Amino acid sequence: MEDTASLWRTDPTTFRDVVINRQALEAALEGDCPPVERVRYLALLGRDAEALDQGFKLLPHSPDRRELLLVLAQIHQRQYRWHDAAVLHEKALRTVRSPEEEAYVRHHIARRLFDEARFRAAADEFQWAADLYRVADQPDLAEENRQAMRHALHVHSADQGAGRSAYELS
Repeated sequence: MEDTASLWRTDPTTFRDVVINRQALEAALEGDCPPVERVRYLALLGRDAEALDQGFKLLPHSPDRRELLLVLAQIHQRQYRWHDAAVLHEKALRTVRSPEEEAYVRHHIARRLFDEARFRAAADEFQWAADLYRVADQPDLAEENRQAMRHALHVHSADQGAGRSAYELS
């Protein structure tokens, strides 16, 4: 299977996942694709109903429960189902056993908050993730989250400077 970096990436400005190579994603689904990646790829291709159906069927038996919960949360997030995504994020938090695992979940929570236009709250979660990654001796991931925090604060400041609440929809 192809390296996932050639299939999709996370946009550093919006924190949303974007497809780079649609045909390769579709081909990966036809091949020997691990179950969690299958759900992720279906979602990336916009096949949300199918992804949710397969994901929730896998959930009770998945050895990678945390990652599957995060993928399912992202699907709800893309559908603007913030509460459903938050519930899945909380379930994912209950699976963590180390600061690094918690940092990873906090990073995903921050991405959802940013998507909800809750930029200040997103910055706080990115900072929390950065601190946890620092404790876990993951300096590159800590720095990545500090940069995300600064970006969220910048967007928050710009949003506030525009004279409207960060919670207003445009």
